[in-house]
Amino acid sequence: MSAAQPVLPGVTAPAYDVSTPLDLDYVGAFAHATPAERAHQLAARAFVQDEVLGVIDGHWERAEVPFGLVKGLAERDLLRDGVDVPGRATVSALAAGLAAMELSRGDGSVATICGVQGGLALRSIAMLGSDEQIARYAEPLARGEILAAFALTEPTHGSDSVSLETTARRVTRDGVEGYVIDGEKRWIGLGSCGDLAVVWARLVGEGGDGQVHAFLVPQDAAGYRATTIEGKVALRAITQAHIVLDSVFVPLDAALPGATSFRAASRVLFATRLGVAWAAVGHAIACYEAALAYAGQRVQFGRPLAASQLVQERLARMLAIVTQSQVLVAQVTRLAESDALTGPQASLAKMTCTRGAREVAAIARDLLGGNGILLANRVARHFADIEALHTYEGTESVNALIIGRDVTGYSAFA
Repeated sequence: MSAAQPVLPGVTAPAYDVSTPLDLDYVGAFAHATPAERAHQLAARAFVQDEVLGVIDGHWERAEVPFGLVKGLAERDLLRDGVDVPGRATVSALAAGLAAMELSRGDGSVATICGVQGGLALRSIAMLGSDEQIARYAEPLARGEILAAFALTEPTHGSDSVSLETTARRVTRDGVEGYVIDGEKRWIGLGSCGDLAVVWARLVGEGGDGQVHAFLVPQDAAGYRATTIEGKVALRAITQAHIVLDSVFVPLDAALPGATSFRAASRVLFATRLGVAWAAVGHAIACYEAALAYAGQRVQFGRPLAASQLVQERLARMLAIVTQSQVLVAQVTRLAESDALTGPQASLAKMTCTRGAREVAAIARDLLGGNGILLANRVARHFADIEALHTYEGTESVNALIIGRDVTGYSAFA
């Protein structure tokens, strides 16, 4: 698939092919991948090349969700983001990371759809749900028959989500026992265009323990009102919602039995933080690929940009950042597979890789000059999307404080 744009008659502006995958792994960081893990990675890459790159610029520019791609993600078993689903083959942490890297190389919104659907919503049910809940929802979520959201963040509680104010009360309504949920959520991916939401709320009132619990809430439930947040300059091809929960009633079996404190939410987020690091690597690779291809095709002063010392230095710097990030996620993923990964280590990977991706994108944008702001040349879209990636799953500041607490023994959280 080529991203080169057709040149109109009478127009002399050249077109550039900046979409060819390089299979970038300069020092063999992923050389230990098994054939099955490599096949999973290549399935994600083929999906990007064959289905994503040709349409995503339009979806991104129009701020519309590419629902048509969800089926393709499910068919390639990419929508569950590596989460175990009964009856399906196990996907290793490395395979899931490589797939996340490839999907993000294609588009951040598409990768985030998988991260929300599989990494957050499906993972919550798989880790914390009852056998009945898993049997009811896991396979439909993996097939994309149900789209789900993960509703934790609130308008006034982002980094300090442990202080969330949404409440759930045990009640009996029309003879049915259940819970009434009240509160607001914000920045909830797929929260205004899906079918189900995993809503985190503090159990209060008679019989309440004051702890954070999770509930499965249909998005068409009475009192569930979701508004799509508009005006975003990043991740434009996935919706984030502001949700108002006004006396939303759910039955007793809507509660996830394993989610009885904020520690449960932290377990889910811990598992996804490494995935964000992998995604950052994918964005960085996309920007490097585009910059290298462009430098070889763009002619200035009678020679390709790639023949310039300054350009070669920039390309070498970009490659160094990408390679360092690849080595880091490969090693941290090994720790995860042996259950030895700590929270601070995951935070280090997330902070380092997103920071590195920002730098690579900035260099690529500069190297492409004016052409760097065109969606057709890939870099501008990734440059914008990395800004969202840099913030969610823990801002750089929060991750730095997690690491700082670990290395000093002092908590500096306000």
